[in-house]
Amino acid sequence: MKSIDVYKQYFAAEADFGGDIRKGASVVLNATTDEGTVEYKVCVSFFLHEDDEDFGISFDRYFEKNLFSGKGRRTKKRDALYMEEIRNAADEIAAENGAVINWDEPLIEARIDTL
Repeated sequence: MKSIDVYKQYFAAEADFGGDIRKGASVVLNATTDEGTVEYKVCVSFFLHEDDEDFGISFDRYFEKNLFSGKGRRTKKRDALYMEEIRNAADEIAAENGAVINWDEPLIEARIDTL
C-alpha cells in the first residue's frame, strides 16, 4: 500500500469543539494505491495555531471525506479531478463540525506532489 499527500496546505480557521478553540486547519488531498485500487480522500485536522510559529498539528480533531475508492491507479487526470473537489469537501467537513476554514488566509504555501 502506498499513501501520498497529493496536496497539503494550512489555513486560518475558526473552530470551537466544546471550549477547545482551534485557529488553524490542515487540509490534505490524500491518494492511496494498493494492488490495482486507488482511494482519494480529503482530510482536515483543526489545530491550535496560537502564533505564527505554532504549527503543532494534532489529530484529535481530524476528519476525512472519501471522494473515490475503486479500481484504478493514481494519474495526473485523477489528481486534477479531485484537486477541484478539495474546498467543497473540506467546507462540508468544517460545516458538519461547526467550523470555518478561511481560504483567503493561508498559513503556509501549498505543497503539491506531481507524478
